[in-house]
Amino acid sequence: MKIYNTLSRRKEEFIPLEPGKVKMYVCGPTVYNLIHIGNARPMVIFDTVRRYFEYKGYEVNFVSNFTDVDDKIIKKAVEEGVESEVISQRYIAECKKDMEALNVRPATKHPLATEEIPGMLQMIQTLIEKGHAYAAKDGTVYFRVKSFKEYGKLSHKNLDELQSGFRELKVTGEEGKEDPNDFVLWKPKKEGEPYWESLWCQGRPGWHIECSVMAKRYLGDQIDIHAGGEDLIFPHHENEIAQSEAANDKPFATYWMHNGFLTIDSQKMSKSLNNFFTVREIADKYDLQVLRFFMLSAHYRSPLNFGADLMEASKNGLERILTAMDRLRGLEEKKRAEVKASAKEETSALLNQEEVLAAETLKELVGKFEAAMEDDFNTADAVSALFEMVKLANVSAKEDGTLTFIHEIREAIDRLCQILGILTARKAEVLDEEVEALIAQRQAARKNKDFAQADAIRAQLLTMGIVLEDTREGVKWKRA
Repeated sequence: MKIYNTLSRRKEEFIPLEPGKVKMYVCGPTVYNLIHIGNARPMVIFDTVRRYFEYKGYEVNFVSNFTDVDDKIIKKAVEEGVESEVISQRYIAECKKDMEALNVRPATKHPLATEEIPGMLQMIQTLIEKGHAYAAKDGTVYFRVKSFKEYGKLSHKNLDELQSGFRELKVTGEEGKEDPNDFVLWKPKKEGEPYWESLWCQGRPGWHIECSVMAKRYLGDQIDIHAGGEDLIFPHHENEIAQSEAANDKPFATYWMHNGFLTIDSQKMSKSLNNFFTVREIADKYDLQVLRFFMLSAHYRSPLNFGADLMEASKNGLERILTAMDRLRGLEEKKRAEVKASAKEETSALLNQEEVLAAETLKELVGKFEAAMEDDFNTADAVSALFEMVKLANVSAKEDGTLTFIHEIREAIDRLCQILGILTARKAEVLDEEVEALIAQRQAARKNKDFAQADAIRAQLLTMGIVLEDTREGVKWKRA
């Protein structure tokens, strides 16, 4: 398995720290509003990475945090006249709803920043004792960047470039810094803000320290994979490396994975630019399985431009898979009934000549899917292999075929869809009484050979978003 490592800027063979186990940390959202689809991309991508590791037999300890104390959360709380905790708890709950709707599995652990303050205070004190951090007169604690000689190794920035870029900070109220590049580990409270007691002042942590502490507590001093959006490379992940390695005297993460931006009109999607859609807004127009499928249609490191045309293409592609799986399930159910009725189970395992060839092709396509996933989790090529399997199923799985082959190809597609987090069973839907009545009227019209009336009812249902399909097993329907 090859993973592109941001640290080395090349693909590297994946070798876990401990055989058979993967320790993985993914930076989670700051919870002050509903998540937008840009937030959702890393959730979907790294959930898929986790699923593939588990498919290959690894035990995955997957940690993803919620930042529940932050300037934006405090600002929202002030606007609503409530405590910060009310805002963070509300949007953690809403985020979890969106994750479930996207079929993103819960992490092994979802730590909260506010519950990890003791560990942060301990790590900050360790950094001070080792000369990597210092307290200013106002109680702010800064990380001394020049004390960590490898600073910049992830983002490939050097201190001279950073120095010239940060000159303006000398006049922005951070006079307590020894160097403009130094970053905050602990800061004094402001009026009305939540705070905690510390040796330096009543205050709260800087943003970067929380992930170093959570990764250490739940995964250990060294982890296999640290992941997040590419906007986190600098300064967030760069600072995490400096803190963790300075405190623990060990390499922090072996592999650093970063997904590309989700863009609108080729601009990064962000709340500050007001050019974003929340997951809820998309859910009003599409099943969120379509959004997940859309995000897997490109390589995770590539930018992905959001648009109606691409979403429609993803919707149609997903429908191809679901329609094929509907047909395979119907065939399998029918064949099981036939086998049971004929009491000839012993012959059901004998594939015919055409199926033998198709089974070999199926095996090759499964291998093609796995090869794509093992080449830096290339979900775009994996999806292409999946479509080839669907095409094979549509051609090779026949009513006069064997139960064994039909089951084998149905199970193979379902298994690979599970790796992608794609649900192959349609959600149970309930028709309202009016639609049920119209379908019953159409059936009655057909029985009475009043085909004009039957066609008129079909057209009426179509305007209501209901598509009918007459099959040997009876009338089947789906939403358009």
